Order: sequence, then structure tokens, then C-alpha cells
Amino acid sequence: MAFRFWRRLKIAPGVTLNLGKSGGSLSFGPRGAKLTLGPHGRRTSVGIPGTGLFYTSTSGRSRHRSGNGAPHAPKVRSEDRLTLGFFRRLFTSPEEQALVDGCRELALGDDEQAMTHLAGATHIADGLYLAGFLALKLERPEDAARWLGEAARRSQELDTHLQRYGVSATMSLPITDEVTAHVGPHLRGVLLGLVEAFQRLDRREDAVATLHRLRGLEPDDVVVRLSLAELLLEQRPQDHDACERVVRLAGEVENETPVHAALMLYKGRALRGLGLPEAARDTLTAALRRKKDRPDDLLKALRYERALAYGELGRKSRARGELEKLYAEDPDYRDVARRLGL
Repeated sequence: MAFRFWRRLKIAPGVTLNLGKSGGSLSFGPRGAKLTLGPHGRRTSVGIPGTGLFYTSTSGRSRHRSGNGAPHAPKVRSEDRLTLGFFRRLFTSPEEQALVDGCRELALGDDEQAMTHLAGATHIADGLYLAGFLALKLERPEDAARWLGEAARRSQELDTHLQRYGVSATMSLPITDEVTAHVGPHLRGVLLGLVEAFQRLDRREDAVATLHRLRGLEPDDVVVRLSLAELLLEQRPQDHDACERVVRLAGEVENETPVHAALMLYKGRALRGLGLPEAARDTLTAALRRKKDRPDDLLKALRYERALAYGELGRKSRARGELEKLYAEDPDYRDVARRLGL
């Protein structure tokens, strides 16, 4: 157990960028303490206010850091906080009991059992939210779309019951191959989850319509702009209108955060699609000027796109140099080996 920096960048209210790639995780707990469940196991983090530091334990046992004045991990296990007593159950609705039991099973790491309980809590907005995101993790996109769609319709009720039990439920959601965002129990978080469900169901028009709805809520939300750019180019990578829309969508984006850099990546791709390789190179070069705090996959994608732009500009040696660096770092990255004639 040790201290670590939990690098998080605030993008917009309720949306936080996760610089790691442990998609499909669920974090909950009182403010300052989080229990995260994901493909890399269970991790408890206890925050030190104002420092950016989180005290982290990778086991299920409660421990504490040595040293004077050090914050202690919670002595009561998260799953035990989510156990309703016998008499309290007598006065609690079955749906609310199912919500609490579902959260408890999530804390214990049993997704299937958690889903069984949460499916019985879908008359509650928070139950719809949790069940919808857990359905995404369990590869059940039809259930996810149905539950998250209903949660969006009842958005005013979101976070009511979770707050009652001191649960701060934050979902890890992939926005692109390079960027993952953390979203919470609010309309914008639910709609982003709904976009992911629609994409998995190949309901592209519904996904685009949902993103436009999100843009109506927050026109300058860079996460939504990035999601829409990715979806447009995924659908029609060589389409002139799609490329033009992405360029307009990105606008004069600055390299402020990894999300902004990812949007610059899609702007560069769109500019190449419009036959403007010099503008694409300049955009990608600006995105590569800052490497600190940028995910490796994002940096690779930016360098790959810039190599293609150099190639289209006739600067073959510069393009090859970029590809050789990528190959030295990752020989299996995309089609780099083929482009190098290996």
C-alpha cells in the first residue's frame, strides 16, 4: 500500500477524465473515499482534501498509513455500510431494498448477483442508472438502452436514493479508443451511457441524436464534441460532409487536456479527409507539443496520423521517421509494419 497521485482532470460538471484505461469500473463510497471495482480487481482510495493525493489499498482489508496525522482508511467495510437491518427492512420498499442489495453485491465483486438485485430496482431512477451501466459492462446493450432511456426520462429523480445511503456511484465509460470519462448519476452521464448502448446496438442515428441532445444541454462540452466527432468519422471516414462537420465541431480547439488533444486528433483526420494535409499536420503537431499526462495510446494515434499527413505532403523521409519510431515502440501498432515494408 502506498500513496499515489490519482490524476483526474475536471472537464465539465459531473464529468471527470480518467487517464487510465480500466474501463468498466464502478466507484462508490462517501466523499473522500471510493471503492473501485473493475478488471484490475478491487481498490479502496481515501482522499486527502486539497492535495490531489489518495490513500490506496488494493486488498479488501482495512489498513492505514503510518505517520503522524495520516488519514485512516474507513474501519467499516463499504459492503457492510450497505446492509439494511432487519427492522429497517420492514419499513423499506422492495425496490429500495433491491437497490441497496445490488450496491452491496457490486462492492463484493459479484456483478451477476448485483444485476439480479438491480433488475428489481428499476422502478427507482437510481436503480435504472446502476442497472443500465452494469448491463453495458455485462454486454447486454438492449437492457442498457431500455434502462438508461427510462433513467433519462426520470432524470430529476437521479441520485436521490444513492445520496440517502451515502453512495457516490461513478461509472467509467470509454468515449474513444484513447479516452475514458467518469460519469455520474445525472442526465448527462445517463445520456453518454445511452450513446454507448446505441453504438453497440448499431443504432447510429439514435446515438447521433442523443449526442445532439447533449450538445443542447452544454454546447461547449468537449467530451460531447469528442464523442460526436468520433461517431461521425467512424460512420463515414471519407465522407466530405462528415469531415466538414468534424472540423466545424472542433473549431479552434486548444491543447488544454487529453480530451482536447483527442478532439484535435479527429480534427486532423477530418482535415486529411478534406484534402488539407498541411492543416492536418499543423493541428496534429500542436496536439503533440504536450506529452505529460497524455495517454500513450493517444500519443501513438496522433503520431500515426501525422505520419500519414507527412506522406500526403510528399515528405516521405519525415513520414517514415514517424513510423519507425512507432514501430520501435510498438511493432504491432495498426499497419505500421506493412507501411514500412516489414
